[in-house]
Amino acid sequence: MEFDPPLTPGILVRRYKRFLADVTLDSGETVVAHCPNTGSMMGCDAPGSRVWLSHSDNPKRKLSWTWELVETGSGGEVACINTARANTVMGELLNGARPGGLTGYDRVRPEVRYGSEKSRIDWLLEDSTGQRRPVWIEVKNVTLAEGSVAYFPDAVTARGQKHLRELQGRVEAGDRAMLLFCVSHSGAREVRPAEGIDPVYAQLLREVVDKGVACRAWRMTMTPEALEPGGEVSVVL
Repeated sequence: MEFDPPLTPGILVRRYKRFLADVTLDSGETVVAHCPNTGSMMGCDAPGSRVWLSHSDNPKRKLSWTWELVETGSGGEVACINTARANTVMGELLNGARPGGLTGYDRVRPEVRYGSEKSRIDWLLEDSTGQRRPVWIEVKNVTLAEGSVAYFPDAVTARGQKHLRELQGRVEAGDRAMLLFCVSHSGAREVRPAEGIDPVYAQLLREVVDKGVACRAWRMTMTPEALEPGGEVSVVL
């Protein structure tokens, strides 16, 4: 997906009240931006960090600026903190040159209701001929990284645990199911469950994978001009 116009750079002053961030633009103006991330944003919200914002002219919006990217640490790595972008970019992947094992499906549907816990799946792949079992795909945005290793989640996630149970339910019903990590940190080359942050999620992830839920990870390529699917990275459970 392309940003039109390209993102506007600035310096993060502070993130507060979970969904708000003060940013000083390169022009010298300080603006209040929407922070579209419900997680802890560990490693991604240090005051003084280089950030990039998108701008909307929609008069119905309370805040015209949205925080999109942040430069993390001292290595110049970039992370996409807007969790909604992960679904969009992985949707481009699933609607284009799909990863191996996901070819042959002629319908790709977003936000389909499913499961006993009243969830919505991010993407559903279907074969109208009925020759292939549907694939239920849950996307998770990964921004926490230490060196070349990315970790999920960055905070305890009851919602994430629910999604794992729902995916397992689809496997038990005879369909296919996949947890797809969107690695939104340019320095990461593999993904692991964040055992020290949410051990329940880490253990549940291993259990559902043992029972047939697939788990894969794909890197997001990030610039102030565009976000695109990159290459597949390994998942270490």
